[in-house]
Amino acid sequence: MKISGELHDRLHNCTSLCILTGAGISAESGVPTFRGEEGLWKKFRPEELANFQAFMKNPDLVWEWYSYRRKLIHEVKPNAGHFALAELERLIADCSLVTQNVDNLHRRAGSRSVIELHGNIERSYCVDCRARADDPLPDAERKAPRCAICGGLIRPDVVWFGEMLPVEAFSLAEQAARRCEIFLSIGTSAVVYPAASLPYVALDHGAYVVQINREHTDLSARAHETLLGSAGEILPQLVSCFSTDKRSAT
Repeated sequence: MKISGELHDRLHNCTSLCILTGAGISAESGVPTFRGEEGLWKKFRPEELANFQAFMKNPDLVWEWYSYRRKLIHEVKPNAGHFALAELERLIADCSLVTQNVDNLHRRAGSRSVIELHGNIERSYCVDCRARADDPLPDAERKAPRCAICGGLIRPDVVWFGEMLPVEAFSLAEQAARRCEIFLSIGTSAVVYPAASLPYVALDHGAYVVQINREHTDLSARAHETLLGSAGEILPQLVSCFSTDKRSAT
């Protein structure tokens, strides 16, 4: 994939960048979609487990499923795309990384300014007192853990079906989309709202919008450029748009 001269020049001079990532970049690391899994979980659809009602009805089952998911995610590593985004953060003064993914791979790759729209599977909290409990341990009978402060149930800090996105996180994402000079939409179908609205917010405020995906989406007709291919191949090329002098100065 050859980077256009227009994008090369804009990136080289960019002082404000907003990035939105979706499942596509994580899929390149081997993060499973959790649909059609073998064994016990093949009997369930994610919608049947990833909601608050299911958790309150059978917290042990839901907790076991998320423990299984965490185990699989821990077995994969960030890919070249993740590391390239961490490098862009070091190169551009105002760089906001907005992600729909819960796998924590961006932080593991070194990104610091991460806005997590759907939460983080590495975090947990009490449903009663809201206290953080990031390393809860189930009891010997594999039951869902309880809060050490109030005894309430501990749940994963992810956005379940039927729940709103965290207000503060989405507000920060919108602010970043409004002020950025370049907006990158990476590995996302661009149809799941409200996250899918962010590139259009950027367009409305004059940003140069670039889509990086394996196939065209609804955003393709509006984006200034669509780069078809994998994030792991394309993003390192974007990093190369910066001169050696600028990279050594950061």
